[in-house]
Amino acid sequence: MNRALAPAFLGSLGSRRLTTLLSMLAIALGIALGVAVQVIHDAALDEFDHGMRTLSGEADLQIVGPRGGFADALFEIVVLRPEVAAASPLLETEARLFGEARMLRVIGVDIFRLAEVQPVLFPQPAAGEDRFAALRDDAIFLSPGAMQALGLKAGDTLKLQSGLDPLPLRVAGGVPGMAGQQVAVMDIAAAQHRFGRAGMISRIDLRLREGLDLTAGREALGPLLPAGVQVLAPERARQQAAGLSRAYRVNLTMLAVIALVTGGFLVFSTQALSVVRRRTEFAFLRAIGLARQELMRWLLAEGALVGAIGAAAGVALGYGLAAAALTLLGGDLGAGYFAGITPRLAFEPIVVAVFLALGTVAGVVGAWLPAREAATVSPAMALKSGGDAAALGGGRRHPGWALGAALLAGAACLVPPWAGIPVGGYVAVALLLAAGVFALPMLAARLSRVLAPLRMVPVTLARSRLAAVPGHVVVAGAGVLASAALAVAMAIMVASFRHSVDDWLAQILPAELYARGARAGSSGYFDPAAQALIAGTPGVAKVDFIRHDTVLLAPDRPAVVLIARPLTADGRELPLVGERVATDRPVWISEAVADLYGYGAGDTIGLPLAGELREFTVAGVWRDYARQSGAIMIPLERYRTLSGDRLANDAALHLLPGETPAAVAARLRERFGGEALELAQAGEIRAISLRIFDRTFAVTYLLEAVAVVIGLFGVAASFAALAAARRREFGMLRHIGLTRRQVGLMLATEGALTAAAGALGGLVVGGAISLVLVEVVNRQSFHWSMDFRVPFGILAAFCVTLVLLAALAAVLAGRQAMRQEAVMAVKEDW
Repeated sequence: MNRALAPAFLGSLGSRRLTTLLSMLAIALGIALGVAVQVIHDAALDEFDHGMRTLSGEADLQIVGPRGGFADALFEIVVLRPEVAAASPLLETEARLFGEARMLRVIGVDIFRLAEVQPVLFPQPAAGEDRFAALRDDAIFLSPGAMQALGLKAGDTLKLQSGLDPLPLRVAGGVPGMAGQQVAVMDIAAAQHRFGRAGMISRIDLRLREGLDLTAGREALGPLLPAGVQVLAPERARQQAAGLSRAYRVNLTMLAVIALVTGGFLVFSTQALSVVRRRTEFAFLRAIGLARQELMRWLLAEGALVGAIGAAAGVALGYGLAAAALTLLGGDLGAGYFAGITPRLAFEPIVVAVFLALGTVAGVVGAWLPAREAATVSPAMALKSGGDAAALGGGRRHPGWALGAALLAGAACLVPPWAGIPVGGYVAVALLLAAGVFALPMLAARLSRVLAPLRMVPVTLARSRLAAVPGHVVVAGAGVLASAALAVAMAIMVASFRHSVDDWLAQILPAELYARGARAGSSGYFDPAAQALIAGTPGVAKVDFIRHDTVLLAPDRPAVVLIARPLTADGRELPLVGERVATDRPVWISEAVADLYGYGAGDTIGLPLAGELREFTVAGVWRDYARQSGAIMIPLERYRTLSGDRLANDAALHLLPGETPAAVAARLRERFGGEALELAQAGEIRAISLRIFDRTFAVTYLLEAVAVVIGLFGVAASFAALAAARRREFGMLRHIGLTRRQVGLMLATEGALTAAAGALGGLVVGGAISLVLVEVVNRQSFHWSMDFRVPFGILAAFCVTLVLLAALAAVLAGRQAMRQEAVMAVKEDW
C-alpha cells in the first residue's frame, strides 16, 4: 500500500466526524460491556479459586456430603486407612449475625490436625490469651478481612445466631493465613455444640500417602462412604463455580456481541455512503493507476481504524465499568454466584488483545461490502457522476439469501448445547439478523405499495426511488433493523420472563405471611419447640414448615437443593409443567434436574437421606427460577420419617379470616424478639423479587436505548450522505417545478419507508429472536421454561415513534442539500 495515499483515505474520517464518532461509539459500547463482564468474572473466579485453594491447603482429596453434613464417625474410619497419610475434619456453617442480614462463614477445625493438611487455618491467639484459647467454646478467631468488614478487634464480642437464639463469642485472635477471605475459625467441638450440629461434620480433607495417585485413592475410599457422601478433588469447587456462572456470563457477553454487531452495521452504513460521496475521487485514482485491490485495502483500512479506535476506547471504558461494578456489586455480576468475596481487578493482556481484535474485525467486516462495491465500479461510469443507483447491489434483491438464512437459523436451533453454552441459539440469532437485512429491499417495496393510492408527486418519487435503488434501503435501514430487532427481542424476552416469574411467585407463595430464622443452610432454624410456638400464635390458622438441604446426585455436578414441605399427593401446590404421575412415593423435580440428569415423570430416582439411598418416583416436573443447579421437592412428613430431621428453615403462615399479616407479625416478634426472626408478607417478597429482576435487566434496557439512538443517528447520517450525493437530482426536480417543501416531503417519505421497513423487519426478526431466546437460549443456559408474552402496546408505540423520528431525521439531514439553488445544483451538467 502506498503510504502517500493515507491522507486521502484515513484523513477522510475527519471530514465526517459525526458518523465516524457514532461508529466508534457503537463498537466501543459493545467492547466495553464484553470487557467488563470478562474481567469481573475472571477476577471473581480467581479470588474464589484462591480462597478454595487456601481452604483446601495441602489436601489431595476431599470427602464432602450434603449441606447438613454427615456423621463424624466416618472420620474415625477414614483416618485409619493405609491410603491416608493425614486427615482433618471440618464443620462449615454460614452463621447469621444476630439481628442483621449479614452472614459469616465459620469453620470448625481440629487444631491438632491442622498443621498436616491446612496450616493456613491455624488460629493465632491475641496478646493476653493463653495457649488453650483455641479450644475454648466461647472463642472465635477472625481473618483480617472479616475483622475489617465487621469492624471488630481482639477482645470484642461477636454476636451470631444459633437457631433463634443469640450466640455471643469472644474474638480471641486472628487467622493470618486467610488474608483476603472473610472467614472465622473456632474449635470443631465448640462449633458442633454451639450451632446445634452435634456429631456432624461438613468435610474431611485428606493427604494421601506418598506414591499413591488420586484415582487409586478415590477407588480405595469410595466404598467406605455412605450414600450422599463423595470423595472429590479440591479443584472441583472451582470448576462447578465456573460452570454455574458460565451461562450468565456468556449471555451478558452475547448482549455485548449484539451491540458490537450493531456497531458493525453502522460502520457498513457510513462506509457505504462515504463510498457513494467519494466515487468520483475513487474513479480519478483508478484512472491514474490505483489498482482495484489497493483501493479495496485502503477502504478496509478505514474500517479497521474505526474499529480499532472504538475498541481501544471500549477497553478503557470496560475497565472503568468493571471497577465501578466491583465496588458496588462485588464479583457476583448481580446474580449471587460469587457473593461474599472481594475480587481485585487485574490487567489481562490476552483479554485486551482479544477484544481489540474483535473491534477491529467488526470495523473491517462492516467496511468489506462497501469496499468491494467501490473496487468493482467502472471509473468511466463514476466520472460521469452516475452509477450511484448501482452502488451496493443497485437493483438486486436477495430473497433466496433471506430464506436460506432463515432456514439455517431454524436448523441451528436444533443443535444441542456445547459445554452448557447454547451455541446453536447464538448462531440462529446471527442468521436471523442476516435474513432480515437481506429481506429489507423487499419489505420496503411492499410498504411502498401501500402508498400507491396517494397520487402526490413527492410520494410517487420516493416510491420510485426505493424501488429503483433497493441497495440504499439496506444501507440506511440495516442499523435500524439491527437496533429494532435487539430492542424488540429483549422487550419480548424480558416481558415473558417477568410475567412468568410473577406467576411463579404467586403460586409458590400462597400464604399471607412468611417467617425464617435465616437463609437456608445457615445457623438460623426453627427447632420443634419454636415450631410449636409459631403454630400456637393467635391468628394463625395453619403453618407449613419448610426444610432445606442438599443432595449430591453426581460427582461432576453441583449439589441439588432438597426442599421438604407439606404437599398433596398430586403436587397441586407446585407450578408443574408437562406430564404428571400418581405414585405412593412421590418427589417432584425442577426443570434443571430433568435437563441435567435426564429424569422425567414416572422415572425412579435415588436420593441419599441420612446416609441411606432411598428410592422415589418422579411424580412431575416443576418450574423453578431460583436454583440453577436444580431442586427436588419431597413431602415433609416422609422426609422427617426417613431422615429423622425435625428442624425447619422457613414457615408459611396461613391466617384466620379477619387477621392481618401485620398484627400476626407483631405477635411473633413479641414471642421471639424482633432480632431473631425475618418476617415478610407474600406481597413484599414478590415486590422485592421483581425489583431485583428489574435491576438485573437494567443493563439490557440501557443497551436497547443506546442501540435505538445509534440506529436513528445511522438513518440521519445515511440520508445526509445520500442527499449530498443527490444534489443534481434535487436541482433537476426543482427545475421541473418541485418546491423545496415537496423535495422535503419526498425525503421524509423515503426516510419513513426506510425506517418502517427497518422497524417492520426488526419486529419480525426481533420476534423470531425472542423465540430463540425463550425456547433455546434460556432453556439450554439456565434450564427453565417461561410463558411467551408479547407487550403489543409498547412495541407498537416504539415502532411508530421510530418511524416518525426517522422521517424527521431524514428531512433534517437533507436540509443542506435542499437549500442549494436549482441552477447551481445542475451547473456541472452544462
